Amino acid sequence: MKGKNPVFRGAATALITPLTPEGVDYEAFGKLIDWQIGEGIDALVIAGTTGEGSTLTDAEHREVLRFAFERAAGRVPMIAGTGSNDTGYAVDLSRFASEVGYDALLVVTPYYNKATQKGLVRMYETIADAAGKPLILYNVPSRTGVNIEPATYLALSEHPQIVGVKEANGNLSKIVETFALAGDRLDIYSGNDDQAVPIMAMGGQGVISVLSNVMPRETAGMCRAFFRGDLPGSMAMQKKYLPLINALFSEVNPIPVKAAMARLGFGGNTLRLPLTPMEEEHEKILFDRMRELDLI
Repeated sequence: MKGKNPVFRGAATALITPLTPEGVDYEAFGKLIDWQIGEGIDALVIAGTTGEGSTLTDAEHREVLRFAFERAAGRVPMIAGTGSNDTGYAVDLSRFASEVGYDALLVVTPYYNKATQKGLVRMYETIADAAGKPLILYNVPSRTGVNIEPATYLALSEHPQIVGVKEANGNLSKIVETFALAGDRLDIYSGNDDQAVPIMAMGGQGVISVLSNVMPRETAGMCRAFFRGDLPGSMAMQKKYLPLINALFSEVNPIPVKAAMARLGFGGNTLRLPLTPMEEEHEKILFDRMRELDLI
């Protein structure tokens, strides 16, 4: 079986995009990127779901990608969120990110119009052929209404540019099946913070994380503990952070993490419709969980 070099190993932050009512808050965004890297994060994902890529204009999306790549200045691997339910647009955005210099592309399954498994293979192969950079598939059926089946991962793994999976289907039995079929061909990352250690224990390369927006050093540390053989330590951290993880997903992502990051001083708590600010009772629980971990 062919091997593929991991884009990263450990924790990558699915980074928020700080916004104002007028547009992107680049001052806060730059500060956030510097802080994440200084805290020891292993990689950054820009303009994905958590980065509100779906409501950035095309011009904003491209400028956010360019700004973040230039600000990171080669300090960590950079992954661009370039997925769309319009394959042609995903191709154009993926080519742009490749030209900017991104190390890899994160491409979500098509939402609303969905696809058959055959359609998923054709779509991903088309984007991978055009982009010329490593592709990480993003499977999140709770948001898109379509699931990548283990046999489809095996088929997609034949493409030399399709190197990994952000798996957020939540079904550990299916994930085990994917490892059995394609785990030696694709790098599998947890797309759910509450399953990071279990997926690494099955052979995963780490996590693409929402939690690490708030706790980059600790989330990366949980992965590093696992990879150096400290399974009890990594398991203890997984359990310790679970109350905060649950609070960060008490409403639709990225509503809670935007509130958390605003509380930490990284921009205002500005979201774009249809997302709205966090309900007061949920926000109180979120901030309580942050206080318990001495984050605020």
